[in-house]
Amino acid sequence: MHNKKYTCVLTIAGSDCSGGAGIQADLKTFSALGCYGMSVITALTAQNTSSVSAVHAVPAEFVGRQIDTIFSDIKVAAIKIGMLHDIDIIEIVANKIKALPYDIPIVLDPVMVAKSGDTLLKSTAIRFLHEKLIPLVTIITPNLPEAQLLLKQKIESRDDMQQAAKALCQEALQAVLIKGGHLQHNNKCADCLYVKAKDRIYWYEAERIKTKNTHGTGCTLSSAIASFLALKYDLCEAVAKAKAYLSEAILAGSKFSLGHDHGHGPVQHFFENLE
Repeated sequence: MHNKKYTCVLTIAGSDCSGGAGIQADLKTFSALGCYGMSVITALTAQNTSSVSAVHAVPAEFVGRQIDTIFSDIKVAAIKIGMLHDIDIIEIVANKIKALPYDIPIVLDPVMVAKSGDTLLKSTAIRFLHEKLIPLVTIITPNLPEAQLLLKQKIESRDDMQQAAKALCQEALQAVLIKGGHLQHNNKCADCLYVKAKDRIYWYEAERIKTKNTHGTGCTLSSAIASFLALKYDLCEAVAKAKAYLSEAILAGSKFSLGHDHGHGPVQHFFENLE
């Protein structure tokens, strides 16, 4: 009998056929960090480094069937949730989370807009996401535009980010990480973490890397946080290690070229394997 066990992490998200974001980025991140990745596909996208040309939602009932099948057989150590696209899928995922047989850390990246600017979450579903799913997860990781959509207010400074993180921390939600990459004030990318149990704000800074190759950065960061939570790091340390991993992946990816010059190339998830 073999004694070794995988640390299994599940992504519930959309597929990016170009491989830079979505479940493809999630699975690469899980693998790079030593976890065994599994995927529940919520939508198929026709996209590349420049645009999203089409989105085909998977029927909600089939999304639920995928989740049930995994949990009936495999012990899951953490879940990352990404693109959900519509109300029916949000509802089925929320219902399945409520029925999970054991407590599990869940990282929700509220994917609403692609790097290209294309919409990935129907506007009617944003309020539903806020009310039905966000209260069920451990941490959400919105970027500034997503946080502004959730709160319906502008976020233009670090102080705004702190107030927004606290405002987004709902009853059952433990933490909010607002990513500050869209703030153009200096050469730093600063992310703001609010942990409700400690009533504390934590800042995570990294040097801003000048590159267009940032496709899938949000997916990668949230998947890295889920991976480190699965590996039993506490939340603050998981965020710190995930941020460091993403910075290395962006730096390594900045040296590569993929797709048209005007597009956004991917990060390099397996930078440690490069010669």
